[in-house]
Amino acid sequence: MAIKEVVKNPAKILSKKTKEIEVIDENIIQLLDDLYDTMVENDGVGIAAPQINVDLRVAIVELGEDILEMINPIVLETRGEEEDVEGCLSFPDLFGMVKRPTYVKIEASDREGRIYELEAEDFEARCILHEIDHLDGVLFDSKMTRVLTEEELEELYADVEEE
Repeated sequence: MAIKEVVKNPAKILSKKTKEIEVIDENIIQLLDDLYDTMVENDGVGIAAPQINVDLRVAIVELGEDILEMINPIVLETRGEEEDVEGCLSFPDLFGMVKRPTYVKIEASDREGRIYELEAEDFEARCILHEIDHLDGVLFDSKMTRVLTEEELEELYADVEEE
């Protein structure tokens, strides 16, 4: 396991569609472990392979106490819509409002090669869709309806802490 450097925008790898995984081997297992270590080190809730300069369709998302590992994820269904604040490890100090579905159903493989389906809502759906966007070369700044200033961000977090 290793902590990798997070690739920052405007690196070209961030804006290209990633390659599908043909075989899940020890290199893919290592990649999943490296993604986890890098995400934790950088206080993220998700990270995709292109963010550590790897052109493969792999991402992880923290779902409460669990870590969702997605190999070759496919979005099967979405519904609803909500605008909320997002940030990204590849865009330090940039936060903005992004509209995303409130529900997602995906299909992916785990590290054992087992195909699974997963449904998620609200914040978890947002995180999953953000990481899958990375695998398709779509960056959150292209979906922002507006950039948040540092003052607006502090106000939002102050309001959340009061609730």
